[in-house]
Amino acid sequence: MEWLGRLYKSLKQLDAAVIKCTTCPRLVEWREEVSIVKRKSYEDEKYWGKPIPGFGPADARILIIGLAPGAHGANRTGRIFTGDRSGDWLFGALHRAGLAKIPTSTDRNDGQELIDTRILCAVRCAPPDNKPSNEEKAACAPFMRDELFLLLPTTKSFLVLGNFAWTALFTQLSEMGFTIPKPRPKFGHGVKVTVVGPDGIKRLIVGSYHPSQQNTFTGKLTEKMLDSVITIAKREADK
Repeated sequence: MEWLGRLYKSLKQLDAAVIKCTTCPRLVEWREEVSIVKRKSYEDEKYWGKPIPGFGPADARILIIGLAPGAHGANRTGRIFTGDRSGDWLFGALHRAGLAKIPTSTDRNDGQELIDTRILCAVRCAPPDNKPSNEEKAACAPFMRDELFLLLPTTKSFLVLGNFAWTALFTQLSEMGFTIPKPRPKFGHGVKVTVVGPDGIKRLIVGSYHPSQQNTFTGKLTEKMLDSVITIAKREADK
């Protein structure tokens, strides 16, 4: 299987390119401003202030797709879903499922490791108000496309956090030649969709509400609900 838009031959090469990216002026300005101004509770810390690569092994069987890094989470720590409440929820659930070495992810040097799982975001820089523009989404899409391509040989299931990531993943898979049900399934927590790759292999996509504070504080997403969708994705990957 070949992907015409493929630019990188390894995740190591891709991750290095992600970190160096300065394509979107608004995002560069924002991520760097946040790193200088900082949040008062982190004023003594040195912020990462660069784009965020994926995190997890190159032979992952489960891919978790998010929207974008948090301004004072991943943009501060340099690791996706690390250093904020969303990450506390996600890594706690992954640890309970046996997919993370420790139950927390606080910084790049905390010893955390993912097991059979890799996390990536559709947009790699922290956007103002968590809202990247359509142009910024499009500029970042090739990174996601290549990462999916590189991980596809071992991927068996996708866990998608939120509607934007859901749309981004289906768009990429469609362009990569996947057979997708029509009409395209709408996002929802616990929604399951089977797609068929150009390699003829079936893979499962599972939707989940994003573990944002807005969702967890209001009870829209509970620990039980998050554990449930992770279990579904893990069960598929273990087949």
